[in-house]
Amino acid sequence: MNLNKKIRTMRITLSLMIIFAIFSAGCSPSKNITPSSTEVSAVSKAAGFLASMVEKHEGFIGSDEQRDKASDYAYLYDNAVAAIALSYAGAQWHAEKIADAIVFVQEHDRTFHDGRLRNAYLKGDPKSQSGRSIAAGKITVRLPGFWKDGHWQEDSFTVSTSTGNMAWAILALCTAAENASDSQRQAYLTAAIRAAEFVLSLKSDTGGFTAGYEGWDDSQLKATYKSTEHNISLVAAFSVLSESLKDTDQDQSNICAKAAKHAKDFVLSMYDDEYHCFYTGTTADGITISKGIIPLDANSLACLILGEELENRHRTISFVEERMAVGEGFDFSAGDLDGIWNEGTAQIAICYRQLKNTEKYERIMAYLETQTAKDGSIPAADRDGVSTGFAVVGTDILWEFNNVQSISATGWLALAQLDDNPFIRVSE
Repeated sequence: MNLNKKIRTMRITLSLMIIFAIFSAGCSPSKNITPSSTEVSAVSKAAGFLASMVEKHEGFIGSDEQRDKASDYAYLYDNAVAAIALSYAGAQWHAEKIADAIVFVQEHDRTFHDGRLRNAYLKGDPKSQSGRSIAAGKITVRLPGFWKDGHWQEDSFTVSTSTGNMAWAILALCTAAENASDSQRQAYLTAAIRAAEFVLSLKSDTGGFTAGYEGWDDSQLKATYKSTEHNISLVAAFSVLSESLKDTDQDQSNICAKAAKHAKDFVLSMYDDEYHCFYTGTTADGITISKGIIPLDANSLACLILGEELENRHRTISFVEERMAVGEGFDFSAGDLDGIWNEGTAQIAICYRQLKNTEKYERIMAYLETQTAKDGSIPAADRDGVSTGFAVVGTDILWEFNNVQSISATGWLALAQLDDNPFIRVSE
């Protein structure tokens, strides 16, 4: 589906705004940020940490405790969750810094111009000299990596595009647009529409949306499996974008509403009536349900997006409690039970609030407080080597969570502290 003339006009306007922003990028940062990160901390200690990171980097943020040569990595999903949490905390300036970065990198990819976004970028402002390259008059954003034996190295996951990450970026852009100026709102929604256009190209005739593209720029392959978690996020992203466009572009709004239903139908097809759980998705054929590993987030996020529509959601939470509980928290999946995944544990806290189970909510929040550093951040897991059961995309390396500072986990903690569901519009 091609962008209509209205969207092309919006992109021209956006390009002019970006050019102005590039020449302004060298200016000193604002000294009168309201609210400041200190003020945000009074609302949510975790959100205050995220705000302080944005004030430090003025763009994409990433953990200061990353390992494996990834010190400059800023993951798209992490930043989207952070932007949403900051919006809910009333930190609009901070949320817009992340949204502005998303808009810029989408417009200035070195290879692709179809609305897709990479899984990770460099920390900081991509409009700055360290964040961009200029060759033959063309501006492109740099991607994270490292030097090894005199050669620049990147990893295939970083340069790939995950459908789930795209969904969260759309959600973050729409959330930031809620309280933005007219010009910024237009820029954010234009970027969200372009991202949605790309995701629509992944629509499957057998239900849902496939997982994205994996690999290097000149040889990327379509990931043909379908993820329940990705499609849950798409239900939220398409629904919020549809609502955002309802008064200005009814046709595009209707397209997004239909896409949300298409994703939701797939999510519901992954539900097991006997166990009251949601499976992880399908295998590469896009049809066969993958039942080997049952992740927490396919179930916690399903409860958050479906709400009362999921009549037996308390049974879904009971399934998680019975199969994934570790101490006062929860593991990533029903399996080894070798540690606590803090991000998913914060998600379950929000589910308990949704179910009006104050006692269990407070118990989890008390545990998460024991994980919280003085700056308000929390680690990905309560110990090193918490397994997921999956491998890192494109490799045979086991995907594990470690006891290191995590932006996404801190973002979910902020949402739990604020008592907010990220799948609900800020204005509601």
